[in-house]
Amino acid sequence: MSSQSTVTPEDVATFWEDGAVCLRKVFPPDWIAKMTAGIETSLLHPSPIAKNPSPGFFYDYINWKNIPQFQDFVFHSPAADIVKTLLKTRVVTFYFEHVLVKEPGTLSETPWHQDQSYYPFNGEQACSIWMPVDPVSKETTLRLVKGSHKWDAEALDYKEIPDISHLPSCAILEWQLEPGDCIVFHMKTIHGAYGNSTEERRRVLSTRWFGDDVTFSKKPWEHSPPFFGNLVTGNHPSLAKDLFPVVIS
Repeated sequence: MSSQSTVTPEDVATFWEDGAVCLRKVFPPDWIAKMTAGIETSLLHPSPIAKNPSPGFFYDYINWKNIPQFQDFVFHSPAADIVKTLLKTRVVTFYFEHVLVKEPGTLSETPWHQDQSYYPFNGEQACSIWMPVDPVSKETTLRLVKGSHKWDAEALDYKEIPDISHLPSCAILEWQLEPGDCIVFHMKTIHGAYGNSTEERRRVLSTRWFGDDVTFSKKPWEHSPPFFGNLVTGNHPSLAKDLFPVVIS
């Protein structure tokens, strides 16, 4: 499972400085094939919480226990070792997976947002791995605001993300990707995505991960996803291990 040799000290420094890092060729072709099959299963058999926010845009999540390829990815792919190295954590706990599909000609953009504001957890050792199974051009890629994970957390909640277009000083990170590449970003990093104006599909598996310092913290608004077992303030998510399995301890 190990990918520690493919994540360099420079990658770790970039992740903590910029709030995101692009890793090249860290997932071998067999994992891409498995995740492609898992995503297609999700499309064919969506869960009750799957959504089509706009024509051609599909997302579904929290199906890793029901889709064998996703469960295999959580426990046996290089993902957990990547997280361990980048987060500089001892324990790696899995949160949930998120399938994101934009079919060709899907023009709706994913608005700027900050993931951690939606979640009933706080901490600095928290990240997402955004892994496409199709080539991703600059016209349809993920966009991230460099360094925004360091912004004043009290000023950011899911209702109050600033209009990035009116902040010319913001540097935007964006990469063209091939299958096997991924973007790992801090859960406080503000990000969004283009629509898909190309003639190619854009299928992505995004997985969420926690490290040592993450604890349950209920927010004063509706959580998404709205599940956290019997955790109370200050609990590490691994105390609800049926929901949030410890992959590395």
